[in-house]
Amino acid sequence: MSSNSVRVKEAILVKPSEPTPTQVLRLSALDSQLFLRFTVEYLLVYNPHPAGLDKSNTLARLKSALAKSLVPYYPLAGRVRARADGSGLEVVCRGQGAVFIEANSDCTVPEFERAPKYSTEWRKLLSLHVEDVLMGAPPLVVQLTWLEDGGATLGVGFSHCLCDGIGSGEFLNSFAELASGNYSKRISLKPTTPVIWSRHLMDPPTPFRQPPPYPAGHHHPEFKKVPDTCGFLNRFREERLVPTSITFDRKCLNELKRSAVSTSSSSTTCTSFEVLSAHIWRSWAKALNLPSKQIVKLLFSINIRNRVKPNLPNGYYGNAFVLGCAETSVKELTENGLGHATEMVKRAKERVDEGYVREVVESVSWKNRAVPDSVGVLILSQWSRLGLNRVDFGMGRPVEVGPVCCDRYCILLPVNKCEEREAVKVNLAVPTGAVDQYVHLLTRSPVSPVQSSPGSKNINT
Repeated sequence: MSSNSVRVKEAILVKPSEPTPTQVLRLSALDSQLFLRFTVEYLLVYNPHPAGLDKSNTLARLKSALAKSLVPYYPLAGRVRARADGSGLEVVCRGQGAVFIEANSDCTVPEFERAPKYSTEWRKLLSLHVEDVLMGAPPLVVQLTWLEDGGATLGVGFSHCLCDGIGSGEFLNSFAELASGNYSKRISLKPTTPVIWSRHLMDPPTPFRQPPPYPAGHHHPEFKKVPDTCGFLNRFREERLVPTSITFDRKCLNELKRSAVSTSSSSTTCTSFEVLSAHIWRSWAKALNLPSKQIVKLLFSINIRNRVKPNLPNGYYGNAFVLGCAETSVKELTENGLGHATEMVKRAKERVDEGYVREVVESVSWKNRAVPDSVGVLILSQWSRLGLNRVDFGMGRPVEVGPVCCDRYCILLPVNKCEEREAVKVNLAVPTGAVDQYVHLLTRSPVSPVQSSPGSKNINT
């Protein structure tokens, strides 16, 4: 897909359909983290509607639904800035609005069944890319792109400091419900899920007065700096990254679980997430051919809504996750079996309790804020549980869900086309010199998942 194949027809500001509070709202300590000051960008792909779509009617419904959605979610129509005392972020709410873009493209739906040929191939499907969310840019951008074969894509960009994956998924489903007309079956136009701000719940009890009682990184390896013994960061900056997309169905995941059990020192069971993330981590580290003594980490988001007491209220859409961290040397990770790596992931999840969460909140709250290390790190995010595959704007459910750009962050995606609900697509861009080995390791026996190589359709390996 060339950049010329997407042509923007209209770009407008959509404001809340009703008056909303004029105020300045504080974002939480977790919201204000330095590493969350970027835009999360979703790409949803829709098949042509069997009965055909009235484009002008669909466009009008989407704009109207967005304006209505911005009433309960009015901070998404505001603008984010740093607080004057430097202690964190805040959002100025004056009903400024979100950006809505309509575009046309020469692309067709089947082109999205494969991995992109290069990381930014689909960049123009969300034409407004917000680099710095603190420079007055809108925290929400929506782009509807009509495809040549009658299908469509919806690109959506959220400022991560305003909401996490679960929160953005709830907004998208509420927005879609209004656009599809399903709200007419209900008496109230309020979202099915409550909309809760309450960001103070993720602040420390006595903010910005004294440092945490332990060195940052002492209990939390995600913040601990490790030596770069192999030019790890330079490699990812200088070497071209090649997108990959590999699907694991239930049969493949069960094979992985059996392999993990046979190489584990423990008799405990594991989840599909634990074993798949361990398998990805080992394949990635082996393919990169890192020195045996290099410390590597797997960082992955853990939803904490039910891990704190009291639980966060249903409908809390702010950042409510911390990073689980499995850490080891390349030698230990690659020379031990899949079961060993799976146990490390499992232990990293089990460490996260209320005390752990409160320590993270305190660590990221001070002026010398703790930030995750980048050396030897693979970051994994689970989009397969966000409800993105259910987002129906009246065009049916999306047939493909993914990021606008595929990069070095590994994303687990839902697979709507697969008959089995458990199927997961692994999306990751790998340095050119390692991509063939990575795909080989990830798809070799005991599993034979489906891979989507750049420029090709899915094939059995």
